[in-house]
Amino acid sequence: MEKEESNLNDIKQDNSEKNEVSDIQDSPKDNSNKNNEKKELSAEEKILELEDKLARTFAEMENQRRRFEKEKEDAFEYGGYSFAKEALNLIDNLERSKVVLQNDENLKDTDALKKMLDHFDIINKDLISIFSKNNIKPIDSLNKKLDPNFHQAMMEIEDDSKEPGTIINEIQKGFVIKDRLLRPSLVAVAKKSNKKDEKTEENKEKNKLNND
Repeated sequence: MEKEESNLNDIKQDNSEKNEVSDIQDSPKDNSNKNNEKKELSAEEKILELEDKLARTFAEMENQRRRFEKEKEDAFEYGGYSFAKEALNLIDNLERSKVVLQNDENLKDTDALKKMLDHFDIINKDLISIFSKNNIKPIDSLNKKLDPNFHQAMMEIEDDSKEPGTIINEIQKGFVIKDRLLRPSLVAVAKKSNKKDEKTEENKEKNKLNND
């Protein structure tokens, strides 16, 4: 009996040792599987991250392309902006020269003055025509309402025949190049006369007195 019990104990011990060995052998496999799963997840995350970076890069490249196209278009459309602005001085000088000649007492009412002014007008028209062919056009101002986008008011003149804010005199002509302002027109605008305002006040006071 004692031998049989000892044999049973030996068998149980052998079985428990085998189970422990099998557990030890199985545990690395389980860990490796878990590590593989983690590696697979990190790979997916990396792919998503790369896709996001790629999309951002393409978007940035597209934005840069659009900016380049816009700059190229502006350079083509408005490349002569500075030159055109400087060239306007020619028209200004012609106008000033005309005023000086017209105010010269020695030239007044002479054929020489008339001929010179006619030549100045021809040169002025030629310049305006050249500008117009290059999309540089004068701003229409006289009898127009003051527009801060195109006009700059330099003074107010009493004129009851015009609506207040109406341009009645052009001091310096303004120009645009396509849809861009080269320089504003310097203008004088109409305002109500003080006399009319005084009369209006007097009438109001008289009406009040009569009503009382």
